[in-house]
Amino acid sequence: AFKACCTEMLAKWEDETGEAAAAEVDVWPHLQTLSSDAISRTAFGSSYEEGRRVFQLQKQLGAIIIEALRKLYIPGSRFIPTKRNRKMVEMKREIESRITGIINKRLRAIETGEAPSESTDLLGILLESYHTQTQKKGIGLREVIEECKLFYIAGQETTSSLVVWTMILLAQHRRWQERARDEVLRVVGSRSDDEDEDIGFH
Repeated sequence: AFKACCTEMLAKWEDETGEAAAAEVDVWPHLQTLSSDAISRTAFGSSYEEGRRVFQLQKQLGAIIIEALRKLYIPGSRFIPTKRNRKMVEMKREIESRITGIINKRLRAIETGEAPSESTDLLGILLESYHTQTQKKGIGLREVIEECKLFYIAGQETTSSLVVWTMILLAQHRRWQERARDEVLRVVGSRSDDEDEDIGFH
């Protein structure tokens, strides 16, 4: 997932810089998109395009909530049908609806045998646990929805911040940059993007 997202991001950078020998690129928006897309692919697999919209909504909802927290809080104010409160309710409903739709689509694929036999994303793992609920060991559909939402909230900012910090350190320490490049070339070599062999840790 991360490799595919990085490849797409680098292609966009190449389009922006063109044939120029050197160019300045504001990487922060790209890295935020990178982390969101990587999390979407990890969470929803082949349904990541649908998941991307869910995460966009959650990001917008989070911004509205933070803005509300900066203002004077009046007990019970969240129940007043203001423009902002109505917007938050609409966004919450759309998030729930979209996640439920993705889950139902995956459940139908499992029932018809179209889904992979082994779970390759977070949603598949959660649904495996959901199927064991009848034995009182798994989680319910509500928990699956909440876990998908939490996965984004916990991972989006931390992932993009980690990548930014890594890039800063590599820019400051050219020797580390060279060693990292040498290791990638040694481990990955000239393999194409179509090869799906596990690389593992070295």
